[in-house]
Amino acid sequence: MKEKRQELARLCRTAVDRSRWQLAFAVVVSAWSLAWVAGQALGGAPSPLEVLPVRWAGLPTGWLDATRAWFDGRTGFLAVAGGLLWAMTSPHRQSSALVGWLAVMAAAEDVGYVAVRWALVALAVFLAVMGLVSLTGRRAFVVDRVAVIPRDVARAGATAVALSAVVPLVAPGLVLVRLVGPYVTRPPRRRPGAPIVGPSSAERPPSGLRRSETPGELPGQLPAQRGAR
Repeated sequence: MKEKRQELARLCRTAVDRSRWQLAFAVVVSAWSLAWVAGQALGGAPSPLEVLPVRWAGLPTGWLDATRAWFDGRTGFLAVAGGLLWAMTSPHRQSSALVGWLAVMAAAEDVGYVAVRWALVALAVFLAVMGLVSLTGRRAFVVDRVAVIPRDVARAGATAVALSAVVPLVAPGLVLVRLVGPYVTRPPRRRPGAPIVGPSSAERPPSGLRRSETPGELPGQLPAQRGAR
């Protein structure tokens, strides 16, 4: 359980480990995709453009209707492209997950929410193909050539799926962190090289020794007592 919590914390840190402009872009895509996915769960099945607060803000909607009409019958193939963009996501290339979500939402304007299923199928097929290819490199020694190893393929695939699936949760996660951050007590940070606890009992000097004496040193001789007169 502790390892799972640590892995979840590492994933959350990785998801927001971006440059400032890319984090702002991720927040926009996250809020948009979350509103669209939540709209499917609440009923009504709105399209990605319908969840934009254009009509609610009283802005002109002519361009919105023209865009939806242009997407109709033209963007369904982008669902497969979105799945492949999700597959190429890594901790150092997280922008592909954002573009993948935009491609899937563009495809959804043509084919509906089924675009998510097509993207997931494309992602699963790609990972399955890479898994089959990696079987040839089970006993490969990575010394002077590139090899496809099953363990690395599984790790990269799991990372790509996790970083792509967490995109809709980036915006609410940042809001939650900002909201509860001032009320959370964090443990003190340990300085590099500083011990966490004091020396063990075996390293402590005996209580009978004076501070000026060191372990192994004999105490000074006591003054001779005077004999009885």
